[in-house]
Amino acid sequence: MNKLSHDCGLRHLRLPALAALLALLATACGGHPPVPSGERFDSPDYNYVIGPGDTMEIFVWGNPELTTTGIVRPDGKFTTRLVEDLQASGKTSTELARDIEKAYADYVRQPVVSVILNGFVGVPEQQVRVVGEAATPSSVPYRQHMTLLDLMIAVGGMTEFASGNNSVLVRTHGGGQQSYGLRLDDLLKKGDISANMALVPGDIVIISESWF
Repeated sequence: MNKLSHDCGLRHLRLPALAALLALLATACGGHPPVPSGERFDSPDYNYVIGPGDTMEIFVWGNPELTTTGIVRPDGKFTTRLVEDLQASGKTSTELARDIEKAYADYVRQPVVSVILNGFVGVPEQQVRVVGEAATPSSVPYRQHMTLLDLMIAVGGMTEFASGNNSVLVRTHGGGQQSYGLRLDDLLKKGDISANMALVPGDIVIISESWF
């Protein structure tokens, strides 16, 4: 558990949330209920919103000199060739395009703008996170129909010290959090697909450490 203090997947968590996760990890061996069958492969529809670190292209029809590319800054803002400090984080690409059109209307007659995302980080609420005994603890942008197996492949599986079947999924429900037991050993080492499940934006997977 000493590795948890510097897992990169924890960097964006506030201290109260971190304390709650550590408590859950410490009690993982006490047992958690499985994810309800009705939620196991219920993949929600969602609209991706731009987050800090996303890369995108701003394309202005008929004005190639205004077309530009860049990265959303850590403060969630983006600067184009005509307008500074446009808020990008938390908006869909369509919403940002309309905002740029309004800003450009002072300089260009009837501007038509497209925002094309080509690199994804996303906002924390639309990421899934893996902490504990993952090979690479990290935050991963959620994508439609993402499963637990997809996530474990993305982080390189588990370390040799992991107790996969004592791992925990933390999921937000209506402003509160619910924890569920996971069978990662069965999924990754035995190929038991019944241990796989759909993920939702904001899920946190805590991989427990074996004590022997």
